[in-house]
Amino acid sequence: MKSSGSYDKNSIPANMNRIEAVDDVIGQILKQKSPLERLEISFGLWRSARKQLFFYLRSLHPDWDDTKIQEEVVKRISHGAA
Repeated sequence: MKSSGSYDKNSIPANMNRIEAVDDVIGQILKQKSPLERLEISFGLWRSARKQLFFYLRSLHPDWDDTKIQEEVVKRISHGAA
């Protein structure tokens, strides 16, 4: 990888080209968790993503009220299905 912060596609390991790829170490850790623990981790990640998107949209649109921001969060997370 280049030190400038930009990435050369050829320098990224093959398993890093897919965002859904799980790191081997993380995979081993998750295998040791119970189904309930994995579900709790998933819900925590989901809540974190929603919260981050909410505050990101708030910073982009300071004129929007919380209801409008929440509607946009739902739209983006559901890929427009909601």
